[in-house]
Amino acid sequence: MTITEIDEKFMREALAEARAAAAVGEVPIGAVVVRDGEIVARAHNRRELDQDPSAHAEFAALCAAAQSLGRWRLSDCAVYVTLEPCCMCAGLMVNARVGRCVYGAADAKAGALGSLYDLNADSRLNHRFNVAAGVLADECREVLSSYFSGLRGTDGAGCGCGGDLEAHAAHAEALACAEDIAVEAVDFGVACRRPRRVLLAIDSFKGSVSSAQAEEAVAEGMRRVWPDAEVCTLLLADGGEGTLDAIAACGGELSTCEVAGPLGERVSARMLVDGERESAVIEMAEAAGIGYSPCTESAALAASTYGVGELMLRAVRAGAKTIYIGLGGSATNDGGAGMLQALGARVVDDQGCDVAPGLAGLERVASVDLAPALRALNGARAVVLSDVENPLVGRRGALAVFGGQKGLPTGDAEALSRCDSWMVGYGRLLDTAIVEARAQGLLRAPEGARTFGSVLGVPGAGAAGGLGAALLALGAELRSGVETVLDLVGFDERVRDVDLVITGEGNMDEQSAAGKAPVGVARRAKRYGKPVVAVVGGRADNLDAVYEQGIDLVLPICRKPMDLERALDPQEAATNLICAGESAARAYDLGRL
Repeated sequence: MTITEIDEKFMREALAEARAAAAVGEVPIGAVVVRDGEIVARAHNRRELDQDPSAHAEFAALCAAAQSLGRWRLSDCAVYVTLEPCCMCAGLMVNARVGRCVYGAADAKAGALGSLYDLNADSRLNHRFNVAAGVLADECREVLSSYFSGLRGTDGAGCGCGGDLEAHAAHAEALACAEDIAVEAVDFGVACRRPRRVLLAIDSFKGSVSSAQAEEAVAEGMRRVWPDAEVCTLLLADGGEGTLDAIAACGGELSTCEVAGPLGERVSARMLVDGERESAVIEMAEAAGIGYSPCTESAALAASTYGVGELMLRAVRAGAKTIYIGLGGSATNDGGAGMLQALGARVVDDQGCDVAPGLAGLERVASVDLAPALRALNGARAVVLSDVENPLVGRRGALAVFGGQKGLPTGDAEALSRCDSWMVGYGRLLDTAIVEARAQGLLRAPEGARTFGSVLGVPGAGAAGGLGAALLALGAELRSGVETVLDLVGFDERVRDVDLVITGEGNMDEQSAAGKAPVGVARRAKRYGKPVVAVVGGRADNLDAVYEQGIDLVLPICRKPMDLERALDPQEAATNLICAGESAARAYDLGRL
C-alpha cells in the first residue's frame, strides 16, 4: 500500500466520524489517531452536545489516545482530521509531540497548520511535526457543505438546538465562518506542495564519492527547486565502509593507532570511543580491509584478522563495555583466528605451537582455548554489525561466496573444497572451546540472543571470511548492520519532523532488499509515513522487492551516456548527483499537482 493509499484509508475513517457528528447535529468534523497502522482512538466534534469549547474532534481523539496508550507523548502517532486544526488543536499536537498530522479541507479563517499559522513548523516551539494537507479534501468539504445546506430553511430539528428556533438562529450565526470554509474552494498552491524539511541519508557510492559528498551534491540540486527548504543530512552506512564516520557525527571521539595489517605490515586504523556511553565502534576493514591486499591466492591464504583483535583490546582499555564491530570489506579468510590470537586465545597445532596466520594456518589447528581472550575482554560485550546471512562453510559459506574476490581460486573446485574442510575442522574446534568456556563460567549468552548448536551453520558466521564465527564464539550478538547504525545515529528522532527522505547507493538490485542501507532507511521512514526517493548509480531491471520495502521512486543519476570509469570519477559523480537532487525535487512537486 502506498503512502497515498494509507492516508486515504484513515481519512475515510475520519470522514465516518464526521458523518456521525452530523447525525447528532454537530458540525461534521471527525478525527482518528493512528499508531503502527492501527487506529488507537477516534472522535468527532461535540461542542454543542457537551457545551465544551475544547470538544473539537482532533482534541478529543488525542486525549483518548493518550488514555488508551497510558502516556501523554504521542510521537509515534499520526492524527487524521477532516478539517485543518485550529490554534488550540495544533497547540495540543505540539505538546503531545505527535509525529504527523494529515488533514482534508483547509481552513482559510482559522487553520493553524498552513493557512493562518504554521505551528507545526515554528522553530521557536519545542516540537515540530510533519503535515500532509488536502487528503480527500473534496469529500471533506462536501460533508461540511451538505450539513450547512441542510440547515438552511429548516426548523432546526436536525440541529443540536432541537426545536428552539431562537437557539437555532444563534447556532447558525455562530457557524457562519465554518460554512465559508465548506463552500470556498481552496488552492493549496506550490508552497503547500513543497516540503519544508528534507532528510538526506545516502550511503557511499563505493569507489566514487562518500556519503557526505553524495548528500552535499544532492542538497545543491534540490535547492535549485526549493531554495528555502530546510535540508538535513545524516551520514549513512550499513556496518561496512563509512560506519565510523556516520556514528562519529553523533558523538564520541575518533582515535588512530597502529595495528597489524592483514599481511603483517603495520597500518593506521581508526576507532570511535564514546566515554559517556561506555562504547566503542570498530570497522574491521580499518585493520584488515581488502584495500590492504593485492587479492592474490597467496594473500588470500595468509591474510589475518590479528589487527582487529588489537583494536578490540584498545577499546577495552579505553573503558568500553560494548564494542560494535562492522564486518564489511574484509581481505581475510582466517575464520577470525588472528583476532582470537591477538586477544590472547590459544589457537595451536598438535605440538602446542601457535598456528601460522591466515586461512593456511587453519589446516594445522588442533585446539582452541578461548579463556584468555574472554578474560582480556573483561566482560565487554561485542555487537556484530553485518547484514550478511552466509554460514561459515558449505556452498553458501565464507569461502565459496566471498573467497574469489579476495584471491582464492574459486574455479578450482578441489582446492576450494580442501580449504573449506580446514574451515570445518576449525569450526568444530570453536564449538568445543565454547562448551569449555561455558563450563568455566566465562561465557554466558546475552539475554535475548539467539542460541546455536554449532557455529558452522549460523547465518552470518561467514561474514568477513569467518570473523563472524569467532566473534560468536566470544559471545557476540549478531545484529543487522543498517538497523543498528540507524539506531546509533538517532534516525527515528530525525525522520519524524521531515516531509521527504532521500536515500541512495551506488547500485540497487534485488539484493538491496535483503538488508542494504537504503532499504533499511525506507523501512524506518515508512513507520512515520514519509515518502522515500532513492538516487542510485545503477539499477536492476526489476526492483519490485525494493519498492515493496518502502522506496517510492528509484532515480538513476547518470545524466548522459558515459563509461563506468567516467561515471565513477568523483567530479562527474557529484555533477550527476546534483542533477539527481533537482530531479527528485521536481518529481516530488509533480506528484503533488
